[in-house]
Amino acid sequence: VELQLKVKNVFSTIKELGKDNFFGSSPPSVFVGSKLKYPNVNVGILSPPVHDDSSWILDNPRYWASSETTIKDVVSYRGSLINSRFKSSVKDVQKENKFLDIAKEIAIGHNPVDVEIYLKKKPNLNFDKDKITMPMGPTAGLKSIKITENVKVSNHVEKVFEDTDLKAADAIDYLYSKNIDENFLTKLLSIGTLGLKKNRRLVSTRWSITAVDDTIGKRFIDEIKDFSSVDKYQLFTGNFFGNYYYVMLFPDVWSYELFEGYMPGAVWNFSGKIEFATDNEGYGGRKSYAENCAGGYYAARLPVLEYLNKARRQASVLVIRFETPEYTDSLGVWVTRETCRRTLNNKPVEFETRNEMLEYVKQLIIRKFNFNIERVYNQSLLLKNLRQQMKLSNFFK
Repeated sequence: VELQLKVKNVFSTIKELGKDNFFGSSPPSVFVGSKLKYPNVNVGILSPPVHDDSSWILDNPRYWASSETTIKDVVSYRGSLINSRFKSSVKDVQKENKFLDIAKEIAIGHNPVDVEIYLKKKPNLNFDKDKITMPMGPTAGLKSIKITENVKVSNHVEKVFEDTDLKAADAIDYLYSKNIDENFLTKLLSIGTLGLKKNRRLVSTRWSITAVDDTIGKRFIDEIKDFSSVDKYQLFTGNFFGNYYYVMLFPDVWSYELFEGYMPGAVWNFSGKIEFATDNEGYGGRKSYAENCAGGYYAARLPVLEYLNKARRQASVLVIRFETPEYTDSLGVWVTRETCRRTLNNKPVEFETRNEMLEYVKQLIIRKFNFNIERVYNQSLLLKNLRQQMKLSNFFK
């Protein structure tokens, strides 16, 4: 709490935002945009316009989720990061490029790095936000940049950075096994520091977030298919930042379905009624991108798979999310991931039958949201398959 107060005091009254040069501490963080015509992208180096040793807190979702950080805190933290950006082709990582080389150095470092930045003009104070990426602070074209101290890189990161014969997916799996979190892995992938040498390129942050979640998730799926199913019907409930989760585990082979419900007044709901988006996968997995729930699909799936892998079980999993007006600002897909993690850390309620669990959840949702979830149940392909799919056990009764 003392650390958060300190950071707030430093960054909430920044007067340097109106300047075109500054000396700051990169968290470290980079951002690769997706709005230019491919293969061109904007590459941004994110840094507060003042020097402070605590700047790591400005780009640290895992810490935010485990501390007393509020939505307003996150908005303030992200808003204090100036996006000093330059244009590049995605394949420029194969060439000598001063700005890109510095961006790579910042991205692979595990501690804040002091930087001296000169901008082409004063920052644009508009803020960008969407469902997947974190909010963005002021932007301005980068004129020049210099790192004023040595960058500290972990041995694990240096290993995969130097290994140009290691595929990106294998590098992600290796670093994840060394407790390097998704936020850091996203930066490494997006800035072109992972994978076979000939394939290394810039990847928009938006797509690298989903790629990291999906890559780790697929490895877990391959592993849990060798485990036996959970013994009982289990329900996990939890909430964070106005997002409420109901995670139901059914004793069966792996399958997964997500329903995201947006309550009236929620950030992305512009109608006066509750709106739902849904995507799913069976035992064989998905063949295409989850268009409806987008990055939230993979971000919510990862904690489910982490839980099952740790428990050495598999299950059919139905996840229902309610995004409420309590979630006042869209902070990015990390909120989905961390809320689902927190939910699965709670003690589950166990049931003897599927119908008992579904009825229990139905009553919880009626009391909390005054909404009859039968509409979702009737639409659920996972529940339909559980009811109708023939099993070998049916032939031995």
